[in-house]
Amino acid sequence: MSNIIAQQNDDTVITTINVFPYQQHNQIDAAILKMNSWDKSEWKTLFSLLDKEPTNEDSLKLKATYALNAYVNAASLNSMQSTLTKKLLSNQLKRVKTEYGKIFITSQLALLTDADIVDARNKALPTVPVYTAPIASTLNGAQQLLNLQDEMELAKNPIQQKRILAKVAHIPGYSSFAFVSKFLATEAINNDAASIITRLALEDVAIKGSSVRAALEAALPLIKGVDSAILVNKLKAHLKKLPYDNGFVSLFNGKDLTGWKGLVGNPVYRSKQSDSAMQLLQAKADEKIKNDWVVKDGILVFTGHGDNLCTQKKYGNFEMYVDWKITEQGDAGIYLRGSPQVQIWDTSRHEVGAQVGSGGLYNNQKNKSTPLVVADNKIGEWNNFHIIMKGDKVTVYLNGILVTDNITLENYWDRALPIFEKEQIELQAHGTYVAYRNIYIKEIPSNQPTQISEVEKKEGFVSLFDGLNLDQWRGNKTGYIVADGAVVVNPEDGSGGNLYTNNEYANFVYRFDFQLTPGANNGIGIHAPPVGDAAYVGMEIQVLDNEAPIYKDLQVYQYHGSVYGVIPAKRGYLLPTGEWNQEEIMINGSKIKVTLNGTVITEGDFKEASKNGTMDHKEHPGLTRTTGHIGFLGHGDVVRFKNMRVKTL
Repeated sequence: MSNIIAQQNDDTVITTINVFPYQQHNQIDAAILKMNSWDKSEWKTLFSLLDKEPTNEDSLKLKATYALNAYVNAASLNSMQSTLTKKLLSNQLKRVKTEYGKIFITSQLALLTDADIVDARNKALPTVPVYTAPIASTLNGAQQLLNLQDEMELAKNPIQQKRILAKVAHIPGYSSFAFVSKFLATEAINNDAASIITRLALEDVAIKGSSVRAALEAALPLIKGVDSAILVNKLKAHLKKLPYDNGFVSLFNGKDLTGWKGLVGNPVYRSKQSDSAMQLLQAKADEKIKNDWVVKDGILVFTGHGDNLCTQKKYGNFEMYVDWKITEQGDAGIYLRGSPQVQIWDTSRHEVGAQVGSGGLYNNQKNKSTPLVVADNKIGEWNNFHIIMKGDKVTVYLNGILVTDNITLENYWDRALPIFEKEQIELQAHGTYVAYRNIYIKEIPSNQPTQISEVEKKEGFVSLFDGLNLDQWRGNKTGYIVADGAVVVNPEDGSGGNLYTNNEYANFVYRFDFQLTPGANNGIGIHAPPVGDAAYVGMEIQVLDNEAPIYKDLQVYQYHGSVYGVIPAKRGYLLPTGEWNQEEIMINGSKIKVTLNGTVITEGDFKEASKNGTMDHKEHPGLTRTTGHIGFLGHGDVVRFKNMRVKTL
């Protein structure tokens, strides 16, 4: 009978922990609730799994590790449960035999104490994987993150910092990613930060862009722990397809006013100034803001006198996050496209109507100007705006609560006109102290068709891609997709394959922009039939990250821009990986010229070049073709193309 009971206990424990580590939150809650009801024998089973000697199959040991960690983090939120759990762990620490068990249980005890020093020998122990339970809170993610940032400023030691980061790990979104990324340079906690931002990025495709890539590349060598091999491989694969563009960028570097300028009049006034007059006015305004806006302890502060602070860049459609804080009687705001404003003020100022709360479009007259609800935090506490502007419509979340719902922003400067299509963003100076931090913006691509310039239209160019669909193309439309206004080798399909123009072209000039990812390989098919290897049955102009280490032994006829196997290209004119290159391919009879970023890198006569045999010593029957399709020749690597246009000669 005792054996049967023991087996039942083992089955109960294994069933409970089986959801770890890749569980949903509801599964976490159910598992932890079940663990709260365990008796001594069931806890003994869990610790025996944790204390197993290493074998070729340690899946249950890993599940026990994650399950116990989730339980400990949940217990840390309740003082009584925390005390009971510390007793449980302390008793077990005396019994464990393996070094792994000692390390892990010690680390879990550390999570339940605020002591500055926990077992000195633990400092030398290797990193143990940590999986944390979700935050047991009714607060939304934006408010939780604000609170945790406050906690981090007060944290006294790495243990406390790790506990805070572990909680941030369960708040999805770019703001959490950006916050945790700041700790990649903090040696005592950078392993935790690296794992957390990796998981956040893997779970959210919207976390992308150059700053995200830089953070993830920095995180890659820092990932440690039992599951590091799996996580590292996932991250490497993710980085290959991660877009460089259309992600959030920081508008404030925490050090100085780089990217910002002083205010010169309003958009209507500025539009009437000559270039020379604007230069003088701008120089004067820039000099003045040095005393009006200061950076202190990584925070951007308006001193209470002076004028608005403006972005150097103009923005159309965008999504923005910004934290702000005011003092009593405070009054400020954020101008969108140079126009007032998303309101910020002290809600106690009933004499000016501030009791309605912040986040409304204060200067609207025809459209709603007040917020839906009051969502402000107390004076002196940090608040967060999430602002989305598309066309003339504005949506604002204050501290995670919707306060402005897709409302038209009116043109304050000329109410007969719609809001400007593109203008600067301004932080309003209104005579009272206001502080800003964590200012991030992401431009939203237009959903309007891409147009070629009037100059190119007059030259005879026609568009081959409007940024919206592949109607002018045929072939592998699952291997290529349209995303953010570009044609992208489908990172999900992975095959790439070939995509051809519907029409055939004989003599022409073909222009396009392309963006490479590390080690990427593609090509441009010329005079290609719709079937067969276009590099031979037609011609292939190489599209290749030939500066990548894997291509160190290339033949000269394989460099980017080469007529593959036939005419070599000059090397060294590609922009850094991730930047958009501009290329033009001209073919007229048997003559071909390839211009990359303004430099001719390939020029020759392919019939002359092949009359005594090709450079790769292979047959190229396509060299005799006089017409055919233009195509993309993929090899499964992520490459992006846009602004494709062609002129027939």
